Amino acid sequence: MPAKNFIMKITVAVTNDLVTDQRVHKVCSTLMHNGHKVMLIGRKFRNSPVVERLYKTHRMRLIFNHSALFYAEYNFRLFIHLLFTKTDLIISNDTDTLTACFFASIICRKPLVFDAHEMFPEVPEVTSRQFVKTVWTKIEDWIFPKIRYSYTVCQSIADIYNQRYGMNMQVVRNIPTAKVESVITSKPIASDGRKVIMYQGAVNVGRGIEWVIDTMPYLDGFVFYVIGDGDVINEMKERVNCLKLNDRVVFTGRVPFEMLAAYTVCADIGINLLENHGLNYYFSLPNRIFDFMRQQVPVLASDFPEIRRILAHYGTGVLINNYEPEFIAETILKMVEQPVNEAGFAVANTELTWENESKTILQTVRQAAKNWQLILIFYFLNFFL
Repeated sequence: MPAKNFIMKITVAVTNDLVTDQRVHKVCSTLMHNGHKVMLIGRKFRNSPVVERLYKTHRMRLIFNHSALFYAEYNFRLFIHLLFTKTDLIISNDTDTLTACFFASIICRKPLVFDAHEMFPEVPEVTSRQFVKTVWTKIEDWIFPKIRYSYTVCQSIADIYNQRYGMNMQVVRNIPTAKVESVITSKPIASDGRKVIMYQGAVNVGRGIEWVIDTMPYLDGFVFYVIGDGDVINEMKERVNCLKLNDRVVFTGRVPFEMLAAYTVCADIGINLLENHGLNYYFSLPNRIFDFMRQQVPVLASDFPEIRRILAHYGTGVLINNYEPEFIAETILKMVEQPVNEAGFAVANTELTWENESKTILQTVRQAAKNWQLILIFYFLNFFL
């Protein structure tokens, strides 16, 4: 338990509906288990499932759920909510919550901690739209130099932001807890004796899902499970229909993170193939890498720096940069023929745990709370710079 002086009311903000966000749940749970009172704020869609957490949650139903109008409405309503919320510290997750959290922290004179899940102006949905990218970049250019306490998901992103803005951004990788538990006691996947290839996460542009779909005709005795939903889900389903692979490719839709481990353990091969759509993907270190690792599932992944740093070091996957269907099929066939590197998985699962990563969060929050008066002076001195 932290010292009594550091028992705080902490408000955490995200723009998603909380259902599948493992990282934010782990942050909130860590803070709660260390004595803090946590309120997590997000949004609610018409089809959003009920969420039950041990900490408090608040989800706003918005008028707009897409485009600039969504971001404007969400940040305005989040800002108003924060003004009338009794809190001791605010945690902003990603640049799309930062404007509201930053101004609320100044007006309410409360410390702000920033958690960058990615390089927001570099996500594929943004980087291809120059005006939109410029707007988000300008927001970061103005606010980031004024942020005293922050952390992100990998060292490469931290290095870029620290060099660009003179920040002291720390690293908190999105690693599962030492013991992953699932609310499902039986395996939810019936593969009928076929080997299971699995992708889990957002079904968005640049995730390499279509490459695996195109590979399936070359893989007899395999089934490909896509766990998740996203912007290109309908396009992927249409691709499956055109190739007449409906019995070989299964779309489950979104799965609450409490249930995800029960699906993951069914996989023979995990997929983390990414297109190089900007720095955000190139330097990414997705949590699915660690989710597969926790269940001793070898990963087929793109040969990008942060991913290589983990898979090559522990020997828990294969890195490729050739995405032709025949090559991917040949690689997968070789992977399933090889014995699982149990020793590598054992070392990785001992060293890579959320319990170790979360120490940085607790340290950051305590420092921010302790030095909030100095932070406030810093904000005012730099406000118009």
